[in-house]
Amino acid sequence: VINRNNRLKHLIDLGAPEIILRNEKRMLQEAVDSLIDTTQRPTSRVMTKALRSLSDMLRGKQGRFRQNLLGKRVDYSGRSVIVVGPELSLGQCGLPKEMALEMFKPFVLRELIARGLAPNVKSAKNVLERRDPEVFDFLEEITKNHPVLLNRAPTLHKLGIQAFMPILIEGAAIRIHPCVCAGYNADFDGDQMAVHIPLSKSSQEEAISLMMPVNNLLKPADGAPITVPNKDMALGCYYLTTIDPNLENKPEAELPIVSDEAEAILASQTNSLSLREPIRVRINKKLTTTTVGRILFNEILPVELRFFNEPVKAATIKQIITKALDLVTKEEVAHLIDDIKNLGFKGATISGGISLSVFDNEMIPHKSEIIAAAEKRVSEVEQNYQQGLITLEEKRRLANEIWIEITETIADETWARLSKDNPVRIIIESGGARASKDQLKQLAAMRGLVVDPLGKIVELPTKSNFREGLSIFEYVTSTRGSRKGLTDSALKTADAGYLTRRLVDVSHDAIIRLEDCQTTDGVEFNRDDARQATFALRILGRILAEAVIKPKSKKVLCEAGVEVTQEIVDLFEKEEVETIMARSPLTCKARYGLCATCYGKDFSSRKRVEIGVPVGIVAAQSIGEPGTQLTMRVRHAGGIVGLDVTQGLPRVEELFEARTPKALSPIAEIAGKVEIVEKEDGRLVRIKSIGIKPAEEREYLIPATSEFLVKEGDLVSVGQQLASGYLDVKEVLKVRGLRGAQQYLINEIQKVYESQGIPINDKHFEVIVRKMSDKVRIETSGDTTLLPGELVDKLTFEEENARVLAEGGEPATAQVVILGVTRASLYTESWLSAASFQETTNVLTDASIAGKEDNLVGLKENVIIGRLIPVSMDRARLE
Repeated sequence: VINRNNRLKHLIDLGAPEIILRNEKRMLQEAVDSLIDTTQRPTSRVMTKALRSLSDMLRGKQGRFRQNLLGKRVDYSGRSVIVVGPELSLGQCGLPKEMALEMFKPFVLRELIARGLAPNVKSAKNVLERRDPEVFDFLEEITKNHPVLLNRAPTLHKLGIQAFMPILIEGAAIRIHPCVCAGYNADFDGDQMAVHIPLSKSSQEEAISLMMPVNNLLKPADGAPITVPNKDMALGCYYLTTIDPNLENKPEAELPIVSDEAEAILASQTNSLSLREPIRVRINKKLTTTTVGRILFNEILPVELRFFNEPVKAATIKQIITKALDLVTKEEVAHLIDDIKNLGFKGATISGGISLSVFDNEMIPHKSEIIAAAEKRVSEVEQNYQQGLITLEEKRRLANEIWIEITETIADETWARLSKDNPVRIIIESGGARASKDQLKQLAAMRGLVVDPLGKIVELPTKSNFREGLSIFEYVTSTRGSRKGLTDSALKTADAGYLTRRLVDVSHDAIIRLEDCQTTDGVEFNRDDARQATFALRILGRILAEAVIKPKSKKVLCEAGVEVTQEIVDLFEKEEVETIMARSPLTCKARYGLCATCYGKDFSSRKRVEIGVPVGIVAAQSIGEPGTQLTMRVRHAGGIVGLDVTQGLPRVEELFEARTPKALSPIAEIAGKVEIVEKEDGRLVRIKSIGIKPAEEREYLIPATSEFLVKEGDLVSVGQQLASGYLDVKEVLKVRGLRGAQQYLINEIQKVYESQGIPINDKHFEVIVRKMSDKVRIETSGDTTLLPGELVDKLTFEEENARVLAEGGEPATAQVVILGVTRASLYTESWLSAASFQETTNVLTDASIAGKEDNLVGLKENVIIGRLIPVSMDRARLE
């Protein structure tokens, strides 16, 4: 721009001819345009890289919005490799001295000057450099109760940042408690973590009250405990609480009898009893057959949970902690976790070291005979095919079925062959360690069928196992599937991250803003909905919208406005209540955000949700975090036959974006009787309405590939699905109405997660779906200021209509729409939030033309302008 301006000035001074000036002015105009936005008018520069225009500075991940306003770099932080710290208690972390000194430098300098060890900052720095012993004393004092935050890189949910009290250690690696690894999804194969220091007094208090592991024992997605002792700790507990197989079958009369628990422990310390030997002890005034190991385990349990007389597996530990959370305080639970951890490590150590060798994976001697028999059966199938008795498809299917069955047989026999005290068997049965029967199958039985990159089954089964070694041919066939698993998980991680980002963007302003919006509306929950999640799990922690009445006697079982607790669920089970109406985020009437009553119980605290909790973000994180598992799940099977999750992430995305799916299935728009007509390009379903004159009829063509869900002569209701396949959300909205469409979305998304065994509560999906469906498209404007075709908030629309009606005018009419999450976040009321999401330039130009104001309701707007986010009691109540 400057060059061309100067050249133009020069030419005017020279008095150049008009045509040259005009050309120069045109070039100047182009230069100015491309300065403002390269994409609109690229400069015609040869060979060089396009210059960075003003819009480019705002746009994209490296632009002003996302680089500097939503994510800032911070002072007082460090990062290092993590190692396990089994000696730490929950809520502590080991911080290397050198690192702590560097991070707490200003604090130490202040102390040095205050204590008179240095007259000014410069000499204080010298004392620091010399590493005088006093320096470390001060450091100890400062760090004693100053929490630090630890964060592990992909922070997928709130458990990716937690607060700890630092313990100064030698060395250069951060130590963390083994039980918090699950929340961070961390392991010790070289992961790194970042440390941050909360500086102000208020931020330290917040860190201690909200971010210590004690307050984060539960997973926000479904309220399951996540800080549980697992792996080696579970193995140790399992070893201690099982009975030695060699002594198991002693008759009861021969067992040693001990007077009480203390004496039993004493006897084991003097080596007159072994830890896993069955004994009879007087516990709670009666003789119980148990072992010293179990007595030790019960000593650490809270009194309410004793006496636990069974082998303790990983799943058992989880149940014990869940129970403890209901019975005792959080601090006691944290204490219990530490005790189980210590006992578990100790148990795994005194087990004589459960060691593993390749030869512990025993193989069955008659494997070759089983395989030979299978091959014989397969060749019979092959002969049938050659003689034309069965089709190629059938031949493949039958052969595969034979191989799958044989693989299972061999695997079962291999498992049965392992003795009770075989280390591999102990490790697998403890349930917490990394091993599974599936891995044993690959190591010692046979690998079985593998898949190719397209998920088709390779016809040649892998008959060897890893212990024998695969043949070259088997190796090559199995490599293909494994490689696909690896590339997939690498590519899909990015997709899952992007999905989370869109979900956060659409729901970040869903914050609990008031106690109760006083709506009488609710969502109906049926016992017989075709879903994997049980009725109980879906209604637990919700607030009833209508009184529940006993089906037979019309007696009121439970008033409206009551929270559904476990006791109430049990009551419903007993009385066989079929449906209930409960409050739900979908029906909440709050003007901004949501109200606490519609949301119900907060999973991470097990109490009624507090005002100021950003439930939108929690929902987005709970849905996005396992998204990476929908993707990474493929890898561990090493390409062995299983369902590939093609319907996984892409299907979830399709639903959240409310796209029209490829395999569409029709949906009945009228009620009536079904006729089926065969056509060459598929089949025709004709529905005739009954009992209304004139009779309506509709026809739907169903492709030959999908299967029917209705038969000739069936009566169908409005909105019934006619054939298998996916429905178009827009169709569902038209036919079944808003509630139907919302329910369909939630059920379909849940199907994907449940098929992967990922439990997420419906409430999270409801929060997101609510944000997807809170806009309406104006059809006629009446006397309002709204324009036809405009998309506005449902509440804006209702308020505007109420205003016009009060003045005696004509209200506007509108149609409810369901927007995909991307569109929904671009149409939000807040322009700052939309601009920082996508299409930055378009959003900003539209906003400036309309002269929009931003009310700073959501989280992102406040982060951008540097205010505190509205998530505490006092800041969230509406100004």
